[in-house]
Amino acid sequence: MTKRYEFPTLPRALAAGLTVAQLVVCGLLSEPAAAAPVGPAPVAASPAPPAAAAGPAIAQVAVDLREASRGIMKSHLVLPVRPGPLTLLYPKWLPGRHAPAGPITSLALTRLTANGANLPWRRDLVEPYAFHVDVPDGVTHLDVDLELLTAAAPDGIVQGLETPRYATESLAILEWNQVLLYPEGPPTDSLTYQGSVKLPDGWRFATALTAKGQTPAEQAIEEVQFAPTSLTTLVDSTLIAGRYLHTFALGGNPAVRLNIAIDRDTAFDMKPAMLEHYRNLVVEARALFGATHYDHYDFLWTLNDQIMPDGIEHHESSDDRSPLRTLEDDDVRLAEANLLPHEYTHSWNGKYRRPIGLATPDYQTPMQTDLIWVYEGLTEYLSDVLAVRSGLYSQSEFRDEIARLAAQMDVHHGRDWRSLEDTLDAAQLVYYQDTNWAARLRRQDDFYQESALLWLETDTLIRQLSKGKRSLDDFCRRFYGPPSTSPVVVPYTFEDVVAALNAVQPYDWHGFWSERLSRTGGGAPLAGIEAAGWRVDYVDTPSTLHAAHEHEDKDSNLQYSLGFIVAEDGGTISDVVPGSPADIAGAAPGSHLIAVNGHKYSRDVLHDAMTGSSRPTTLTLLIEKDDQYRNLVLNYAGGERYPSLTRTPGKEDLLALIARPRSAAPP
Repeated sequence: MTKRYEFPTLPRALAAGLTVAQLVVCGLLSEPAAAAPVGPAPVAASPAPPAAAAGPAIAQVAVDLREASRGIMKSHLVLPVRPGPLTLLYPKWLPGRHAPAGPITSLALTRLTANGANLPWRRDLVEPYAFHVDVPDGVTHLDVDLELLTAAAPDGIVQGLETPRYATESLAILEWNQVLLYPEGPPTDSLTYQGSVKLPDGWRFATALTAKGQTPAEQAIEEVQFAPTSLTTLVDSTLIAGRYLHTFALGGNPAVRLNIAIDRDTAFDMKPAMLEHYRNLVVEARALFGATHYDHYDFLWTLNDQIMPDGIEHHESSDDRSPLRTLEDDDVRLAEANLLPHEYTHSWNGKYRRPIGLATPDYQTPMQTDLIWVYEGLTEYLSDVLAVRSGLYSQSEFRDEIARLAAQMDVHHGRDWRSLEDTLDAAQLVYYQDTNWAARLRRQDDFYQESALLWLETDTLIRQLSKGKRSLDDFCRRFYGPPSTSPVVVPYTFEDVVAALNAVQPYDWHGFWSERLSRTGGGAPLAGIEAAGWRVDYVDTPSTLHAAHEHEDKDSNLQYSLGFIVAEDGGTISDVVPGSPADIAGAAPGSHLIAVNGHKYSRDVLHDAMTGSSRPTTLTLLIEKDDQYRNLVLNYAGGERYPSLTRTPGKEDLLALIARPRSAAPP
């Protein structure tokens, strides 16, 4: 059997925290008689709890969502234990978040008892996610009551260890890691948990977990119990619930379902053509990778305006969050078009094949994020490719999205001192930093967009070197493809990625990626766009993608002209591009735009000032900052300016080939 992963030495592997199952995959240990797969496993394959634990064989976690709309989520745990010192852990390093993002400051440990008597506990002085307790003689299980108290407003994804809003009056999202504790020591694969959920009256639910005697879409239910599974699988299986839940079969083998929970049923209209695009997504993903690594798959899509848009990947599901009118408003639909393709791609890239530094045995081991250029960067590229192949993008929208990514990265001047590699190494920090000043010297999570441009360059290079015989599709099939499996994690290193690329097309891929990840200075990496037969230009009319994102974000993105973004409501300026007219005039993020050339600010007034027939050479902006008013004079006469792609004469259009549906191509 071909070894799919190699680690140089056993001591180094042990230092990295690999489990026994991972060491077997690496070839550093012989396979035991009944080795369990690494990572999320199908229910039937869930390992038994540790032999040393007494009491109930299975830990229980019962969650009450009936007050979720108030910002209160309750859970009751029954944990098997044995007498003596015990440390209970709250999940800290969360898969998909790539960071110590467990919302510990929102957690209340309201009661811990043994045989009905309260037990004293103390938080660890160094690790605030750990709780110490002494279990008395004769005790076989602990009862633990927790409450998770969440923010009242959509403050964004986890910031400062706080939990943002996760529920409205009509729907809720349950992330199991937020409502449980687990014992220190055993890997989470070896701990068996059984979950249950109480729902508000009339609500239905959807999840990748196996429910006992209930199909989620069949009828409303007050309480549901799930089959026992490993703690890894439980945490990897978000649940959505709501008053208005719709489920659609998307086909596939194994089967794929689209579950949509929406705040107001009057806002729901799944057009047949849109549903067909998502069915095409399942077909195109299977055609790209050549195999699946799930027993079934559930898209869990919540549509509302109270919970910030987001996406979190899981092995057999994805937690997708979009604005309420995503299916009604064509601009919002277009802005969200690559969300489900992105999270679905992660079932292969991120969940099945996972960087060794992210394949941790529990939720306390720190993650190493240096390979996120594969995990997130390649996924970002493939999400756009799958979106156009499935019909969620047209070919012109696909090109507009590439132009938008290139322009976004080109204004990020932090590249002058900070390599892409440094954003990878500090991913757990950049995910949660403020987006203001991202264009100046800070950079943001650029490993999504900039790495996507580098994977486009890789794709075009393979196509050119092989004279059109091979492409990045062949790498995807080799690295993520056959044979199909149930959920399992196969870790990889930088060298594994290089070897797979070389197997598809011999080249100095080690040097290629090492140089591009570590270099500083220069603009965005545009070689892939140019090799594909296009160039980035700037025109006076926004593309459909640019306009769609402005509409969804409710702002005007003038980064490529005046040099800032300004919100429609309140006129708040965010980010300022170095060297732009706004930067030279002294604009700062957080200021409020009050007037333009003496006229009260509005989106139309600002755009008219830039496009009028008697176009001035200066614009005067009245700004309010820190309760003081002042005028900023911007020297600018260039009109509106937006990124676009223009064909390069005499070059083959590789973007058209990349966008071609794979399912229609010969095998």
